[in-house]
Amino acid sequence: MATQAQAIRIPNHSKFKLFPSSAPHSRLSLSLSPHRQRTHPPPPTRERRARRRRSPQESEGFFRRPREMVLLERTPLVVPEAAAAAAASSPLRRPSPRVLREVPPPPLDPILPYLRSINKAMDELRTGPKFEAAALDRLKICVTECIDKYGDDYQYSTDPRLLKIWILYADAIGDFDKAYKQLEEKRMFLEHALLYDAYALFLFSKGNVLEAGKVYEVGISRKAEPLDHLKKMHTIFLKHLEKIVEEADADAQPKPSKIQKKEPILLDPWSESTMNNLLENINVDLKKFAGYHKSNKVYHGKVPLTSPQNVLRNKVIELGGRKYQIKGSPGTGAFAKVYKASVDGNTEDLVALKIQKPPFPWEFYMYRQLDTRVSDIERPSFGYTHEVHVYADVSVLVCDYLPYGTLLDVINSHLVLERHMDEVLCIYYTIEMLRMLETLHSVGIIHGDFKPDNMLVCYPSGEITDETFKGETRSERNQGLCLVDWGRGVDLNLFPSGAEFYGDCRTSGFSCVEMQEQRAWTFQADTYGLCVIAHMMLHGTQMSIQKTARPDGSYMYQPTSPFKRYWNVELWKNLFSTLLNATSNGSDAAVLRSLRMSFQEYLCSNRQLVGKLNQQLAKQKTSLCLS
Repeated sequence: MATQAQAIRIPNHSKFKLFPSSAPHSRLSLSLSPHRQRTHPPPPTRERRARRRRSPQESEGFFRRPREMVLLERTPLVVPEAAAAAAASSPLRRPSPRVLREVPPPPLDPILPYLRSINKAMDELRTGPKFEAAALDRLKICVTECIDKYGDDYQYSTDPRLLKIWILYADAIGDFDKAYKQLEEKRMFLEHALLYDAYALFLFSKGNVLEAGKVYEVGISRKAEPLDHLKKMHTIFLKHLEKIVEEADADAQPKPSKIQKKEPILLDPWSESTMNNLLENINVDLKKFAGYHKSNKVYHGKVPLTSPQNVLRNKVIELGGRKYQIKGSPGTGAFAKVYKASVDGNTEDLVALKIQKPPFPWEFYMYRQLDTRVSDIERPSFGYTHEVHVYADVSVLVCDYLPYGTLLDVINSHLVLERHMDEVLCIYYTIEMLRMLETLHSVGIIHGDFKPDNMLVCYPSGEITDETFKGETRSERNQGLCLVDWGRGVDLNLFPSGAEFYGDCRTSGFSCVEMQEQRAWTFQADTYGLCVIAHMMLHGTQMSIQKTARPDGSYMYQPTSPFKRYWNVELWKNLFSTLLNATSNGSDAAVLRSLRMSFQEYLCSNRQLVGKLNQQLAKQKTSLCLS
């Protein structure tokens, strides 16, 4: 035993010590704690003195053998087989029997066999055309079977492997639209950028260019990850599209006819890449405009501008040497928050502060274009901005404040009382809207977000007479509406001549027919909004349209809701049929003027209607101001 233990003998100068174990049977344990302090041995007791008188033979059984056993037992080194056998046979070393527990096998991955089969089929496809047909059949069977079994299993709803199988499935059946709609209904993988990228490329390969761009925009609006990659692919897609258009124009062969038809230039005026290019192009002009203030630093006011409404209330914001005290929040849009504020402590001097993050000076540019292009008589119908403060993280637009609410408030106030607006009020506001769009479109401006909550209500300073509607001119004192929120405005002067647009305004219920059917549009974005507002005033609901085939193969669009027999049915029918079925993307100012004149002539034909209008406006003003 001593010979076997020599291989692991510990030198006398070792910093480690052996000490008696406190466990039963008085075993010795190996301590790996180094000596920190030398201690004197305890005074000898009667038992210790008796042990010292024992013979070496008696002592060996207590001290030496257990020490060797313990060293053999505790050492981490590999011991010879003989030493191990001796240690095992020792009466002091009786290991307790081990209980072997059955370890359950790892859970099976049901998708893995399908992935292997898919990889095998893909490898066969790469070998050449000889095995192509059989490999495609096996691939289609495999992905179809996998989707049938696990396609709607929410356990794998975030597994990118299943998403890739969905994409292969869509390609195999040749119907990506069906697969995409299924994922939309199941709410699966909508946060993955790969879904939108693959679907857009599929649509582009089929020639559905407008729909492909729309898919990219949906993915970006949903912040699908990785978002930076999706934005990059969208930018590449747009550049590729523009390149195709340019090459098509360059390669176009001249026709013998003197009148040559040019292919329209299609652009999305609201895409991120388009807006970035426009802002870069107008940067020099922005600096020249009065009221434009820009800083490359972030806003460092006492109160963060992006704080919640309850935090900002009654707080003072300093901008450009002026102090604005927040009094309330008349509205919050999809892209910005609007606050009512007093200026320099004057409670009668009120403005609207539009706070937007990230900074967006485009709306300020549109207001300055209105200042330049619109006549002084019509200019009050489109709101004013005094200045804009653009910081690295946020922008603040300072605008006029109007206290009477919006046209949407007017419509809702009638619905609360379970009645619709009087027809004479509907006619009055329709005339106002027709005049607005006639003015804007004649100078090459599209509002792009024409809806009742962007129409601020105004009230004439005096009574309206039939003379108000007889002439072509008007005055500010007769103004009934003020159109605001120019963040989605389109300046046609910044685009090539004859440019048409694709892309959806993404305002529920206000996408024009062309947007719904993925056709090119220009001014229809505004005129369709006018029809929806007129329908809301008349019926109290948003407009639904029906599409009826004509004998010549074209289609007729008209509202599904019938007109009341006591209305001027012909007047309203003409409005909806004309604006919903416009076939040209050219200027519609003359059409709008003709419609406006027909409504004005109807009001002037009966003095009682004008008197009733004054009564309705007075009643409405009192009702809304008290509410």
